Amino acid sequence: MEFLEVKELCKVYGRGESQVVALDHVSLSIEKGEFTAIIGSSGSGKSTLLHAIAGVDQPNSGAIYLNGENIYSGSNEKLAIFRRRQVGLIYQFHNLIPTLNVVENITLPVLMDRRKVNKERLDDLLQLLGLQERRTHLPNQLSGGQQQRVAIGRALMNAPAVMLADEPTGALDSRNGHEIVQLLKESNQKYGQTLLLVTHDENIALQAERIITIADGRVVRDERQVGRV
Repeated sequence: MEFLEVKELCKVYGRGESQVVALDHVSLSIEKGEFTAIIGSSGSGKSTLLHAIAGVDQPNSGAIYLNGENIYSGSNEKLAIFRRRQVGLIYQFHNLIPTLNVVENITLPVLMDRRKVNKERLDDLLQLLGLQERRTHLPNQLSGGQQQRVAIGRALMNAPAVMLADEPTGALDSRNGHEIVQLLKESNQKYGQTLLLVTHDENIALQAERIITIADGRVVRDERQVGRV
């Protein structure tokens, strides 16, 4: 059984002449711990696929299985718990709470889930992200790259089963973008978490073990990188 399975996924927006087919019977499977890049042009459906896997954009039909369980088969409450505990989602823009400092932003998902903060994991993440000296800084006291590091820490704090990154370097310059990709790779290797990264940047995609290309809502290519398996 594959760790993550997407079966015949369909997603349609609008009706009639304005109808847009974002996902057209997409099927794929991802192994545990795999680093996969999903690429495609704007409007190809790559972000829609990622958000469906994250449990934030329910498909019209098809199924998504994580460890053999259909994530959309239960109640809305069960889906919300899945999003909080099983998924770490990173967006292009950091979406940090401006009145909370670095530690407070990173630990927010744990506190919202009414669970105790694992201080050892927090310290480990701060070291991995190079934020030890920025613990009490507010977002407006950080650079764009540092803010994205905080967003990564927030996504990792709950030790999710799968990390989903939607154009995480899109708002950064090339140097910071490269550092963020390296951090994602490090977290993937250190914690053994499955990583799916959506990007339009071929150079970033080439860092992954596997590249899935989507066009017009369909998977048109699925390649494993030689020497990265």
